[in-house]
Amino acid sequence: MKKQVIASLFGLALVAAPLASAAKSTEESYLASYSGRSGIPVPVSVVSPKVPFGHAGTVVEVTFVVDESGKPVGLETPATVDADLAREVVAAVAQWRFSPARSVEGEPVATKVVLPVHIKKSSGGWFAAGR
Repeated sequence: MKKQVIASLFGLALVAAPLASAAKSTEESYLASYSGRSGIPVPVSVVSPKVPFGHAGTVVEVTFVVDESGKPVGLETPATVDADLAREVVAAVAQWRFSPARSVEGEPVATKVVLPVHIKKSSGGWFAAGR
């Protein structure tokens, strides 16, 4: 049986944001870091994956499109990523929801996103962070 750890994701479209507050959960802090941003899909609901133990230093780039309704579709990772790790990260990101990017006219538009996930070890355990 593989040891599993909970992961938290930070980062979207190659943009990393600092944690908004230590008192908030990782997911709440991540969502708060996007407050007021425009022109990109903004996450409104995130799910943390369970990352297989032993992947510190691994980077998983998840490429997908946030459609007009705010759902991530067409999620892909490079074939070189460990299959178990890729499966867990993709399954979690598939559950995310976004406020879609908007056109100049204010209409929602589908937007390609590259989400880099860096698996790191912190004093509190294992987590994933985009950078």
